[in-house]
Amino acid sequence: MPSDTAASVPSTGSPPRGEAPTAAPLDETMLAMDVVDTLRHAERLVERELGGEERRAQLKRRLREIYATQGIEVPDRILEEGVASLEEQRFVYQPTPPSFSRSLATLWVTRARWGRALLFGLGALLLAGGGWWFGVHLPAERARVAQQEELRTGIPEGLRAERARVAATTQAPNVLAQADRLVSEGEAAARAGALADARDRLARLQALQRNLAQEYTVRIVSRPGEPSGVWRVPPTNPRGRNFYLIVEAVGPDGRAVEVPVTSEEDRRTANVSRWGLRVSGDEYERVRQDKLADGVIQDPVVGRKRSGQMAPDWTIRSTGGAILEW
Repeated sequence: MPSDTAASVPSTGSPPRGEAPTAAPLDETMLAMDVVDTLRHAERLVERELGGEERRAQLKRRLREIYATQGIEVPDRILEEGVASLEEQRFVYQPTPPSFSRSLATLWVTRARWGRALLFGLGALLLAGGGWWFGVHLPAERARVAQQEELRTGIPEGLRAERARVAATTQAPNVLAQADRLVSEGEAAARAGALADARDRLARLQALQRNLAQEYTVRIVSRPGEPSGVWRVPPTNPRGRNFYLIVEAVGPDGRAVEVPVTSEEDRRTANVSRWGLRVSGDEYERVRQDKLADGVIQDPVVGRKRSGQMAPDWTIRSTGGAILEW
């Protein structure tokens, strides 16, 4: 067993006064660290049974045995320093306490693990945000601005323009009063931001103007294979009959003209070029006999609609009622 005084090993005590301290040789430093590491393992063998000086002596004896089996002679000074370092935990790693800088350093060191996923996540977020911005937000914003402009100038100007066209077509007081009412309601709806109501009033005023401007002749349909008249049994009077002549509107160029017609059966209004015009029983019978004579109605024209008028001037007795299906 190596001697405890080992004179051949240089002392690590304080240097003589006036001399500069010299660093311990690297071999001694490495040996001291190895001693501490060995001590940590050897300490497990004695720490439960021994304590104090007895524990220190037992550790030193155990170290001598370990290093002797390896052919290494360790001075007592190194062993003493190793035991002291073990007790002071000089060579034990103490992790850095949690802090913001430690967290940043950890994130930087582990960036290879989470960096790619973060980049993919950011890319997906940017794509989703860009899609929403350009596909949803911008179109909605443009539509909102367009609607505001329509409410502010488009509809009011359109209402006034259509009112001027109506006035240029007719001077009938009832028609002008209807146009003025539509203009007033449309402008009020536009100021209130009620776009649907404002558009409805403009559309109705435009339909009024188109109806006023139309010119057409109303005549009884008289073609082979097509009925010229029909009759109905009214729901409220099973013993009665309502008579209708099937008529059509024809423009000055000979083409069919669509006009707004409201059915008296279900109050539905539609733009049609052919409908059933309600007439008296006598008028219906006269037309029926005319067609039975030679298959041709001698005078098929029953009304004329001129520009500026709301309805045709009838040449036969009619209630003005109509049907859209027969």
